Amino acid sequence: MNLSEIAIRRPVFTLMLMLALVVFGVLGYQTLPVNLLPSLDVPIVTIITILPGASPEVMESDVTDVLESAVNTIEGIKSLTSFSGQGVSQITVTFTLDREINIAAQDVRDKVSGAVGQLPLDAEQPIVQKMDINSQPMLWIAVSGLDNRTLSDYADQVIKPKLQSVAGVG
Repeated sequence: MNLSEIAIRRPVFTLMLMLALVVFGVLGYQTLPVNLLPSLDVPIVTIITILPGASPEVMESDVTDVLESAVNTIEGIKSLTSFSGQGVSQITVTFTLDREINIAAQDVRDKVSGAVGQLPLDAEQPIVQKMDINSQPMLWIAVSGLDNRTLSDYADQVIKPKLQSVAGVG
């Protein structure tokens, strides 16, 4: 007997089966956790290194390339992007979603620590940070129309207190 034949010959069984599916669906829907702002662990680690006075070309060759080659051997990297500017190098390492972010960040710290000896002596200690979505700003406000000093004072004395008076805003 196939499924359609059972459904036709036993309508009470079919009705009870459908009713059970509906009841389990409603119960599952009611217990489904929903959060307006869920906590997310994004598998992204950034490495920022500062070398005062260095040109972007020097940063690229002496800092960024050295750290990229050290970090590139870590398992589970999805993408690796870098930026070299005047005196600053930023490397962003994106891992696959199945990679635990705390372990990945520790692996990056270990590789960066091993490569610090190859960096120029004037370079500051590289800063390794995990990307934390929860610490990112939820709102950006731009003000314009007056000189910068007046706008800064207005933002600090008028806009900021009004925003901080809202419940849940700190």
